[in-house]
Amino acid sequence: MPEIAEIARIVHYLRLHLVGKTVKSVNALDDPIIFGKVGTTGAEVAAALTGKKVLDAGNQGKYFWLVLDSPPHPVMHFGMTGWIHIKNDRTAYTNYYKKMKDGEADQWPPKFWKFQLQTDDDPAVEIAFTDPRRLARVRLVDCPGKDIRKHSPLVENGPDPVVDADIFTEDFLHKKMKARHVPIKALLLDQKTLSGIGNWVGDEVLYHAELHPEQYCDEFSDEQIKKLYESIRYVCQTAVDKLGDSDEFPEDWIFHHRWGKGKGASHMPNGDKLAFITVGGRTSCYAPEVQKKSGHIAPGVKEEPIVSDEEPTKKKRTSKAKPKKEDVDEEDEPPKKQKRASRTKPKEEVDDDDEPQKKKRRAEDDSVKNGRAANGKTAKVSKKQQETTEARSNSGSNRRSGRLSTRGA
Repeated sequence: MPEIAEIARIVHYLRLHLVGKTVKSVNALDDPIIFGKVGTTGAEVAAALTGKKVLDAGNQGKYFWLVLDSPPHPVMHFGMTGWIHIKNDRTAYTNYYKKMKDGEADQWPPKFWKFQLQTDDDPAVEIAFTDPRRLARVRLVDCPGKDIRKHSPLVENGPDPVVDADIFTEDFLHKKMKARHVPIKALLLDQKTLSGIGNWVGDEVLYHAELHPEQYCDEFSDEQIKKLYESIRYVCQTAVDKLGDSDEFPEDWIFHHRWGKGKGASHMPNGDKLAFITVGGRTSCYAPEVQKKSGHIAPGVKEEPIVSDEEPTKKKRTSKAKPKKEDVDEEDEPPKKQKRASRTKPKEEVDDDDEPQKKKRRAEDDSVKNGRAANGKTAKVSKKQQETTEARSNSGSNRRSGRLSTRGA
């Protein structure tokens, strides 16, 4: 998901290519998710932009917007895979284009576009908003341009560590951490506390602050909080200054190695070993020997073993194999299935324990009479067994003859 640095990158390009220009035409798809989920339509967005002059572009965390010469103003969120493309320019970072097929980066309009616009310049500036997974959101905010941040969804979110450096202070962070009792990684990802920090930024921040990602936020010392504040400011400011271009990130950042899960990358250049820890479905990359616990951590933490670079690829795959059956039964199998299993057990016990004794005796008698073992060979039958069998046979005959004689009477 695009985070604080990637959003800053897009705003940079919008200011470079679009601010100060007038939108001549807009073509928007009628997407009920990207537009409809936030109370608007593609047609309404197109009408709001057409003929308007773009005065500015702004950002707060993972949100960005255009300030038009009259309201309403478009406020956008990329979700997981959204992006802004500008014809004849490359707005994305290197890894973005590496995932594309040959010629796809130069295709216009780009694949998965949701709306595109042209300015009245000659040549015109052409811009397109894309999103393959349709988790992005484009809404309209009807207010004066200077008040956009005072309205939803921005007003509910916390300060941006870079844009709002005057609000995001060490004292601000200290109060937020002491007022909550949640893992520190969860606090950093909470956009109501801070805007713009996602999974990779959160991991980077905690690595440089040397804090365990799942330790409760209210159990850190003042010195640790100070170090965390400095780490947030350093990581976020550096990433924004580099416009989210990971090729320009410092070599000692965990970012360059966190994506190697299961592919052999298991330590930093300085020797710090890496591991992955999962809580509630959220995975964090961290250095266990550096980010040690100094307090309690959240329950249910599942740590994956560190994979050495020297180990063969096959062994690495083994660590990602499906869990053993007993693990599945304890953690993942629905309770309903466990109840069914418990019901089947008594059935077997009934079959074994409650079978009539008469049938058992007949089975024993037959086996003795036949004198055959399970392997088909003649079995040795003792004299005592033969006498017992004959006695049972005689008693049975007497009972049958008694019943017959009674009926005859």
